[in-house]
Amino acid sequence: MEEIDARLREEVRLLGELLGEYIHAQCGEVFFDKIERIRLGAKTGRLGSEEGAEQLTRTLGELQEDELLPVARAFNQFLNLANIAEQYHEIRRRGPEEPPPFAMRALPELLGRLLATGHAADALARQLGRLDIDLVLTAHPTEVTRRTLIRKYEAIAAELAVLDHSDLLPAEREEVHDRLRRLIAEAWHTDEIRRSRPTPVDEAKWGFSVIEHSLWQAVPAFLRSVDRALHEATGLHLPLEAAPIRFSSWMGGDRDGNPNVTAAVTREVLLLARWAAADLYLRDIDQLAAELSMQEASSELRARVGEVDEPYRVLLKQLRERLLATRDWAAAALHDEPARAPAVLQNNRDLLQPLELCYRSLHACGMGLIADGPLLDCLRRAATFGLFLVRLDIRQDAARHTAALSEITEYLGLGRYADWDEESRTAFLVRELDSRRPLLPVHFPASEETAEVLATCREVAVAPAASLGSYVISMAGAPSDVLAVQLLLKECGLQRPMRVVPLFETLADLDNAAPTVERLLLLPGYRARLHGPQEVMIGYSDSAKDGGTSAAAWAQYRAQESLVEVCRRQGVELLLFHGRGGTVGRGGGPAHAAILSQPPGSVAGRFRTTEQGEMIRFKFGLPDTAVQNLNLYLSAVLEATLLPPPAPEPAWRELMDRLAAEGLAAYRGVVREHPQFVEYFRQATPEQELGRLPLGSRPAKRRAGGIESLRAIPWIFAWTQTRLMLPAWLGWETALRNALARGEGELLERMRRHWPFFGTRIDMLEMVLAKSDASIAWLYDERLVEPGLRPLGQQLRGLLSQARDAVLELTGQERLLGHNPEVRAAFSVRNTYLDPLHLLQVELLARYRQHEGQTGSPLEQALLVSVAGIAAGLRNTG
Repeated sequence: MEEIDARLREEVRLLGELLGEYIHAQCGEVFFDKIERIRLGAKTGRLGSEEGAEQLTRTLGELQEDELLPVARAFNQFLNLANIAEQYHEIRRRGPEEPPPFAMRALPELLGRLLATGHAADALARQLGRLDIDLVLTAHPTEVTRRTLIRKYEAIAAELAVLDHSDLLPAEREEVHDRLRRLIAEAWHTDEIRRSRPTPVDEAKWGFSVIEHSLWQAVPAFLRSVDRALHEATGLHLPLEAAPIRFSSWMGGDRDGNPNVTAAVTREVLLLARWAAADLYLRDIDQLAAELSMQEASSELRARVGEVDEPYRVLLKQLRERLLATRDWAAAALHDEPARAPAVLQNNRDLLQPLELCYRSLHACGMGLIADGPLLDCLRRAATFGLFLVRLDIRQDAARHTAALSEITEYLGLGRYADWDEESRTAFLVRELDSRRPLLPVHFPASEETAEVLATCREVAVAPAASLGSYVISMAGAPSDVLAVQLLLKECGLQRPMRVVPLFETLADLDNAAPTVERLLLLPGYRARLHGPQEVMIGYSDSAKDGGTSAAAWAQYRAQESLVEVCRRQGVELLLFHGRGGTVGRGGGPAHAAILSQPPGSVAGRFRTTEQGEMIRFKFGLPDTAVQNLNLYLSAVLEATLLPPPAPEPAWRELMDRLAAEGLAAYRGVVREHPQFVEYFRQATPEQELGRLPLGSRPAKRRAGGIESLRAIPWIFAWTQTRLMLPAWLGWETALRNALARGEGELLERMRRHWPFFGTRIDMLEMVLAKSDASIAWLYDERLVEPGLRPLGQQLRGLLSQARDAVLELTGQERLLGHNPEVRAAFSVRNTYLDPLHLLQVELLARYRQHEGQTGSPLEQALLVSVAGIAAGLRNTG
């Protein structure tokens, strides 16, 4: 087996030993011996030992009912500790002889390349300052791990950082080990899984917690690194107001298929964000007021505060009073209590101006060193987070708007809007948008669902513009879907422009995206209502569920190409919003490579993407990790803007057309057309159980029905748990095999090497195939699937084998990830702890189904822990 980096291996070993010590002390010698036999059986079984595999199965089979949960917890805890070690390893202290990680080299190296290819220094600085990258935090793929445990894991990472110092005395090192023992003990005695389903407000608070505990520190550190790289390359600095990366959120705004997200919830989340932002700035201002005790000040500052002692403190205390008023007002509003509002900060300039005045004064008085310390950090935060912390997007299904308008038109005797054709709908909507009289009667007797749509629109109308992002329309397919939202917002009192964003999700909608947007742009009056660029959202999850990743990836690419051309032709700026998940089956993968693989012209200084669930924690949970990932985003967007990838050659396009068509047919031939597929899916995976478990605030289905009604997240999550990983590869095995059989291997290789889009797809396919395991999937079949359905499972595992063979032939490797031994080794270590969890989960599922899923039972809790452990081991849920 390939060697993992020695330092990482040592940290994993240390955390594992400390966990083992505690389990031994708490649970006794007999139980600890079972854990060790399970672990060694899994390890030797993975190395090919039949005796080891038998020992693993036998020991698990001998477990008593009351031992199932502790065993699941033991292996779940180890996998989480391994994640902590790996996450910290990426940001560990490096010696002077070691190069910095790629994430921290990416921007300086890119700036060097850009200058060498003729880009002017001042133009580069302007472009960097103008970048508009928006990371949209979403909760719906559900972060499995509780916030309570996440805090403990962060504390463990902090102790690993202390251990990284080579000059610790033996007593100091032992003190760190003692603190680690305590943290591991605390984690052991903390429930891994929440007992009740989180509310949308709980999810929003989780998002705010990520900002408070990580991004609040990471953003100024990130911008310092960007400013340093820019200055070293060009001699220029970032402007004070530069905020190349900002954050938005769907937590509390995404009501698509989630009846728990109401207008009242959206209002509460907006107020909580106001409160949290004011509270965080107050901490900064208190620190600054303590530090800026100097007397000398500019005439500009003196003109503002008068001839007083300690002028900086006087000004900052004025700002502090307004922040206190803002926080108190938000707290009162959350409880529907009246509060005086004259001093409440309403505009971000009110926050920035006194800070900028202090900054200018310090520089003018020769104290630039002081100005460029915590004061500059606070200014950077104010430019990035503003008064509202994140901008809240609103999302709703197009059908809900259609139903609302139908009720209104029927009540007014105009007919039923839903029955009209697109031309009639569009003409009506354009006419009403231009009309000066209201359409909606004051006392309109709306149904409960329509009343909720209208209430949401009213909340949008009264919320400050800077607190909101976009209004996203799921399952959009026509210009009328956008105009309908604009009209409903107008009727509910919105008097400013707002970005209304069609989300194209299915393959058919992606193919029709550009013509739809062009028809929209050509409508009379639409340009006047357009707020900034034309934003369009590309759906990755549902398009992949609709037709498999081969067809979906190509449809997404072609849709972006066409949208770029349409907006260029119409003279309108385009902002593409990428609805990516964390898994390959939902458009996930390394962000840097993904951005650089977009069509030329599609990343023109602007980039918007979702960051989902557990990937938020992995990417942004620790400040140093967040700095690295923010650097990767910024360098990739800058490179894609100034050094876009080449357009695909005609032969590449033709072959990709064939691969997509053959992949689509193969995927739908199984998922849509095989008569046993739905029943097999429900028996072979924990799909039905996942829908009942208290993991996220959203239901697992949009509506009753089969595969088509399932959300993309449980669809992916269920297959991930069994290690078949089917949604991420199904269809590729046929497409690649056919191309290789036609003698197109050389063309495929050229595409892989010279076309970032195709190369990235193959890399992600290889990664997910390396995580898959047919032998684990077989265990689920043998225990859970009735005999008549098992041949389908055998067929699917055969297709998985074909996909592996095709990728190996294409890449010329003897084994998957042969070029990446560290990742292979990490997988091998994880499998030692994943194998027992899979075997345990199979048994738990069988018993859970036999007892018809008793809610809140120890059996359900053990099943939940196995789900969380497998998700942690594979580092993804949905």
